[in-house]
Amino acid sequence: MTTNADDAPAADAKAEADAGASRPRPRRRAPAGAAVLRQDVTEAIRAAVFEELAAVGYARMSIEGIARRAGVGKTAVYRRWRSKLHLVLDIVSALAVQGLPAPDTGALESDLRLLYEVTARALRHPVASQIIPDLQAEAARNADIAEALRKALREGQEGVASKILAAAERRGELRSGFDGELALDLISGPLHWRSVVIRGGELPRGTWTCSPGRRRRR
Repeated sequence: MTTNADDAPAADAKAEADAGASRPRPRRRAPAGAAVLRQDVTEAIRAAVFEELAAVGYARMSIEGIARRAGVGKTAVYRRWRSKLHLVLDIVSALAVQGLPAPDTGALESDLRLLYEVTARALRHPVASQIIPDLQAEAARNADIAEALRKALREGQEGVASKILAAAERRGELRSGFDGELALDLISGPLHWRSVVIRGGELPRGTWTCSPGRRRRR
């Protein structure tokens, strides 16, 4: 009968290791039996990390707290990540590749409006609004977290915004050869400043009308 690695309680981990060391192991076998990691347990741990970060912050977060919140033993966490730092880095870095869906309304103004609405809603989520400022504070002390957070926040947004700008350039709404880096900063900066740094309430009312060569408030 095949058993999953996560079925064994944490207290039995050493006994399992000793028993495994005393018998020969076949080489280059596909993971099976005790080597199999259940996906539902992995997802439960990932969800518990976000909840624990929002509740106590990175500094006070512990593997014990994560395991308790996920309803698993500590061994189940350590089989996947060797420390809370590696766990958080893995999860935060994964956000960069997930990204947001790129709006495709056929016009730069409506694309940007939709992007702002979706991003602002995500940043105002109770969990995100607690986790991001906490990790930013931790990033000032930990270069690895700083790099992972920069990748998640900037590259995730850039992937969407760059598609919007490229489409607008093809439609003739933006002149060829515009400063792409500056444009990306102007798109993402106001949202993150207000939602993450200022942490204010609703975004200012009104829209910006964009056309080649000028912008105006209405």
